[in-house]
Order: sequence, then structure tokens, then C-alpha cells
Amino acid sequence: MSEAEEAPLVQIHYRRPPDHVQVYVQRLLHEDEQVRITYEPHLPLPDPKWIGGALAMEPGSPVLWFTFPDAWHDIGRFHTVDGTYTGLYANILTPPVFEDRLTWRTTDLFLDVWIPSGGAMEVLDRDQFQDAVDQGVVSAEQAHAAESEVARIEAAARRGLWPPEIVREWDLARARAEI
Repeated sequence: MSEAEEAPLVQIHYRRPPDHVQVYVQRLLHEDEQVRITYEPHLPLPDPKWIGGALAMEPGSPVLWFTFPDAWHDIGRFHTVDGTYTGLYANILTPPVFEDRLTWRTTDLFLDVWIPSGGAMEVLDRDQFQDAVDQGVVSAEQAHAAESEVARIEAAARRGLWPPEIVREWDLARARAEI
């Protein structure tokens, strides 16, 4: 982006079944047919987020999100407030519906994949996922798609093909340079 050109704001309508919707407003840094990259320089978290006993992000942390058309997951690059990279977080969700260039919607399917900086991949929230399936807030078709997506991510990661190269290329320094 040039100094005269400011990254546009997108609205991501993120539904968590059964009926909670949160709208995230973030800067759109990059878009092409494969990915849309958004950036939140100061995430408005109420509390720090700990995963596996380690700090993943905290109120005011910067985060980059990679949203892939037609994919059943997105990827976040997490950091602490001081910019220290903590890991990659993939939300398993319905493929985004792009209402227009700056507005899209998706539904969380409860499962998440976490790769801490320097650590091994783990699947999170299997108990919440199973509860959602048992309660019928995640359909059988969505449950199958979510489980298949986790298996696909795990297999691709074992072969060194996940995360996609663009996630490695776009680090915090590059995002900050674009703003």
C-alpha cells in the first residue's frame, strides 16, 4: 500500500452456533483468488488466551488472518503484545460467503488446530465439537466436513505442505510494512 492508500476495512461476520454472531473489523492487506489476508494491530481480547499452558495472545496483540475461499478453515498468525510470534491457529469453519469485497460470513465448527512456535501440532476443543454435534447445533454434514478438514490439515502438515507458503511469507513485519 502506498502512503496515500489506506488498507480497506472488512467486516467478518463470525457465527458460533447456535446463535452467537460477532463481527470482526480488520484491515484487508492482500487479496487474490487463493487468499484474503486481514490484519488487526491490537486485538480487543478481554483476557489473555493460553493454549497448552503457554501464552498464545493477549489483549492488544497483533494478529494476521488468512481466509481461503472454499476452504473449511482459516489461519491466524498469533503474537503477544510485544510482537513475539507464538504460533498458528486454524479455525475449522464453513467456507466463507463473500457478500461483497469487504463483507463476508462464516460459521465456526468448534474444532481448532494449533501449532505453537517450535512445537507440535495439536487439535483443540474436541469436547466442545462433540457437544455441539450431540446437541444438533453442528449438522452431521458439517461434522463430517470438519473432521475431514482436520485430517487433511494433519496429513498435509506431515508432508510439509501445510500451512500454505503464503502464511510463511506474510509475517508481522510484512503486515506492519503494508499499513
